[in-house]
Amino acid sequence: MKYTEEHEWLLPEDDLITVGITAHAAEQLGEVVFVELPEVGTEVSKDEEIVVIESVKAASDILAPLDGEVVEVNEALTDDPGKVNEDPEGGAWFFKLKPSDLSPMDDYMDDAGYKDFIS
Repeated sequence: MKYTEEHEWLLPEDDLITVGITAHAAEQLGEVVFVELPEVGTEVSKDEEIVVIESVKAASDILAPLDGEVVEVNEALTDDPGKVNEDPEGGAWFFKLKPSDLSPMDDYMDDAGYKDFIS
């Protein structure tokens, strides 16, 4: 797993990247009450706003970590956005991306680097 400075986690699986937010980010957001996901088939560019999350504290955006195409979204979050607080680094992933180039993954933090970043 890799991590961004925006507190997203990236899990490579075959030729796809699953994207969610870290437990630290979910804790900082507080109770999540709304999630707006991208459309499947959407072409995204790195650092483009792709998901909107609203909590009782604030609204936040998830940025595309890589250029690519959204191939799957976690529809369960639309009906139950609170899953983001319950299982942020597991079942509450946001989308799966088919990246056009994996090389930017090398720039992201590993687990130890992320733990240092948030401490």
